[in-house]
Amino acid sequence: MQTEVLLDRFLTGLAPLAPVAVWAHGSLAGGDYQEGRSDLDLIAVLPSLTPRTVWRLAKTHARLRAEPLAGQLHCTYLTPAAGMGRRHLTWAHEELFKRPVTPVTRRELHSFGRVLLGKPPAELLPPVSDRELTDFVVRDQRDFWRPALDTAPLWTRDVWVDLGLLTFARASVTLREGRLISKREALELLPGLGAPVEVVEDIRGRRYGDVPPAAEGWTQRRAELTRTYLGPAIDELVGAYD
Repeated sequence: MQTEVLLDRFLTGLAPLAPVAVWAHGSLAGGDYQEGRSDLDLIAVLPSLTPRTVWRLAKTHARLRAEPLAGQLHCTYLTPAAGMGRRHLTWAHEELFKRPVTPVTRRELHSFGRVLLGKPPAELLPPVSDRELTDFVVRDQRDFWRPALDTAPLWTRDVWVDLGLLTFARASVTLREGRLISKREALELLPGLGAPVEVVEDIRGRRYGDVPPAAEGWTQRRAELTRTYLGPAIDELVGAYD
């Protein structure tokens, strides 16, 4: 399995840095992983992040580029004393930058994180309260996804349609029931939430099946259907919890 080969090479490359822990979250930990389609979402805890460490991390990822799935490996790097309220060094999309570890990611790690190496998340990460999780999910829908609907060209891209709808369904369940669900579960729930069925089937085909070439005009129609649905749906959801 290419995934396990890549993970083994990655862990071998990190070994000289003496990682305290390496964890998987997202679909790889939650049972919805599709090799070649899903991202490999990881968190690594290192003793320190000195300039030399950062340089060595960049070299480690560069050496993995020949692996078939290397472009889908995303890893955020923490230290044991790192606060959760700031941005953390991350390798994703074949570059290093900084981004936060969200309350959703932390809750995933505590609930079903997969330990690849070292200590479990409960020993190193602070827990996520229900209020913290709710506040983050509301902000994400209100301040990121709702404004993004005003930028029409984004929604002609597969990734925006997929994540926009799936994240909305997952947010709905988290806010109403206090639990996290997989993308597959979210896909099954979308029709019941009023999402356009033809768009849901389009996502299903691309994530879990073989997809024939899109019909002429479908990309634009899909964008319009998605934006028309998500705007009022997000407003209603946020209005109930904001």
